[in-house]
Amino acid sequence: MNTAICAVNPDQHSDIETFDACEPRNGAVASRDVNFLERSALLGIVIGRMPKKGRAAGICPEEKKEEDHMEVAAKHRKTDSASPASPLCFDSPASLFQSLISPMTADEFFREYWEKKPLLLQRSDPALVSYYQSLFQLSDLKQLCVQGLEYGQDLNVMRCVNGNKLVMNHEGRVKYSQLRKDFNHKKATIQFHQPQRFKDELWHIQERLECFFGSLVGSNVYITPEDSQGLPPHYDDVEVFILQLEGQKHWRLYEPTVPLAREFGTEPEESIGKPTHDIILKAGDLLYFPRGTIHQADTPAGVEHSTHLTLSTYQIMSWGDLVLDVFPGLMMDSMKNDINLRQGLPRNLLTSAHTGSEVKKQVCMILRSLAARLEQDEQDLRSSEMRRDFIFNRLPPYHLQEEDLAPVGKLPTLEDSVCVRFREHIVLTLEPSPDNTDEAMKLAAFVLHSLRNKRETHMMGSRDHPEEEDDEDEDDDEEEEEKAVQGLDFPMSHLAALQQLLSGERLRVADLPLEQDADKLGMVLGLWTQGLLQVC
Repeated sequence: MNTAICAVNPDQHSDIETFDACEPRNGAVASRDVNFLERSALLGIVIGRMPKKGRAAGICPEEKKEEDHMEVAAKHRKTDSASPASPLCFDSPASLFQSLISPMTADEFFREYWEKKPLLLQRSDPALVSYYQSLFQLSDLKQLCVQGLEYGQDLNVMRCVNGNKLVMNHEGRVKYSQLRKDFNHKKATIQFHQPQRFKDELWHIQERLECFFGSLVGSNVYITPEDSQGLPPHYDDVEVFILQLEGQKHWRLYEPTVPLAREFGTEPEESIGKPTHDIILKAGDLLYFPRGTIHQADTPAGVEHSTHLTLSTYQIMSWGDLVLDVFPGLMMDSMKNDINLRQGLPRNLLTSAHTGSEVKKQVCMILRSLAARLEQDEQDLRSSEMRRDFIFNRLPPYHLQEEDLAPVGKLPTLEDSVCVRFREHIVLTLEPSPDNTDEAMKLAAFVLHSLRNKRETHMMGSRDHPEEEDDEDEDDDEEEEEKAVQGLDFPMSHLAALQQLLSGERLRVADLPLEQDADKLGMVLGLWTQGLLQVC
């Protein structure tokens, strides 16, 4: 893979050095639950229930921080201290990403670097350095440790020894005195999982990035003492953005053995050759590299410690993953209308040692027929599991309060014009209706949202507490009930009207493409009740 790194001086965008590779992530997204089918089987039964009752420096001339007056219900909000003015622009997801990679443009980034080669942005702006440090620093750990952090779940303590990862976790709760002892005396790296659970500014950044990418965005913080390394050479299954927050970090990048890898992997140092890049990352710098890039990093001698933030995204977001997601629905729909797909298999096919060439030919013929039919079909592909996974596991809107979830304004009537709220946190899917019985499967249009998602559990998977097994069933029921109120289902006859509303248009209720006025009112009242629509 032909790769390059671009060292950009804030005053000279043309100052470009050419190198050759990539850098690290270390599991920031890997903790997410990707068991799509099992979760969806549970959620699909109950999803239809009605509910119970930022100016960027040099980029955004007008700063719109309408959320500033709001208080956060999250129990971890108290860990945030006064922060310097943000050099990032939160006016829109696109402006946030643009300000993050400034002075490079987003168009150039996606044309030249995304999924292709690494990018190094070296920036010495004191305001940016101060802002980066405010996101997370070593001194934050003392206050965080009093909030019941657990080894393994909230952080790992580790060190790379003779090319191997040595995990040095203790049992149970994290004690700050022991953590600093391991850091100072054993030169252990502290890997802090998903700090956006505790840090409001990271919540804000990652929520905007999830809107921008349309994909989950996880994060880890790595704090490594002088002359030490936390992880051996490895590659990740996510796109990685490294923000150097404190100190310096020495990165060595190597040519990928699995470009755009779909899984995490380690590589022995003797097999990866010489580094294609040898970089010192300083506070305020940003480094991007594609998934699959082999990398390792250490804190140089003479540097007290290094703190960097890893932002990672696009796990399980390839074309192959999409085909895996839509193919079952495509095949089921095709079998309804094609008797050839419903004909029985040859006798004893499943017990044969080999499938044989005739079976392969038949499968190829079916796939070609499906492709031809798909090109002619005007109906959208049914991508349900990937959309569900994203909407149910992403961050909620920044600083959203319980009262913001209540219906807003007057009750809509036929003569009112309405518009959708929280559009970036809503998806529309086509799935089997929850009202299906033993009859032939019927589809329904589902409007799913992430307004009631929990920031405290973002990207953390399921917590395992054996001592609480007796309460697990009850807790699981409560969790499923909580998720069950995060959407509505409508008949397929409502699909065109829903698509029109979710396109962002301001529409008169009476003009919605539904035959009956009762259906028009029923649909908008359902959305209004969940706080997803208002008279405008």
